[in-house]
Amino acid sequence: MQTVSQNACFGGVQGVYAHTSAATGCDMTFGLFLPAEARSARVPVLWYLSGLTCTHENSMVKAGAQAWAAKAGIALAFPDTSPRGEGVADDEAFDLGQGAGFYLNATQTPWAPHFRMWDYVTEDLPGLLFSEFALDRERQGITGHSMGGHGALTIAMTLPERFRSVSAFSPICNPTASDWGRKQLSAYLGADEAAWAAHDASLLMGERGFDGPVLIDTGTQDQFIDLLKPETLAHAIAARRQRAEFRMQPGYDHSYFFVSTFMQDHVGFHAEALQR
Repeated sequence: MQTVSQNACFGGVQGVYAHTSAATGCDMTFGLFLPAEARSARVPVLWYLSGLTCTHENSMVKAGAQAWAAKAGIALAFPDTSPRGEGVADDEAFDLGQGAGFYLNATQTPWAPHFRMWDYVTEDLPGLLFSEFALDRERQGITGHSMGGHGALTIAMTLPERFRSVSAFSPICNPTASDWGRKQLSAYLGADEAAWAAHDASLLMGERGFDGPVLIDTGTQDQFIDLLKPETLAHAIAARRQRAEFRMQPGYDHSYFFVSTFMQDHVGFHAEALQR
């Protein structure tokens, strides 16, 4: 692991680090905010998964999460959204290839050798973080925006024993029935739609739900709302009687202005679960 940068931030440290990933077979970069409490004890960690076209840097710089995480005494982990570099497959479209890993393990050519973001986010990067930094493995939460909201929800419902809480900003809720999903799932996983279901938050909610608190925020003026399909997840939550707060925020769009507006709510939501 290499230290790219470290900056004092709200009494703690905002770091950026690079390492060679066994999961993706290439070098990866991630951000990690450690609050002041990490100098003397292991602290809870909130994972933030970013959306299409983003790197580790977007949420780290724009979301304003460090101020609220410092007050709560929790760390923030900011993974990248895909493998990158020479020899890594890509596509001319913004919503496929580098920057669009969709938090799954690809099985199809040319994506399979490097696009193993599920393994990266759930095994490879956690293994590194918990061995190198003062993080408490028993107290983890996960959140994300757009494609990252999709990733946060599907990972949390698949690994419920790992996470105490899950939230999402403008998540892609029903990718098996959306153009933000069918295109990527068919490219990465092939034509067998049965393999797609494990990466659809609405289907997973109907099948298993989450044994913990859930918070979802989506803007009513989100320019991608027809692709996100929030109504499918809302219906699945209601049908399952899942403990959840599902909020449609009047006037807000898909931008980081929206994310930063409600970041305090989300960090506080996770802090309550993680500090319990």
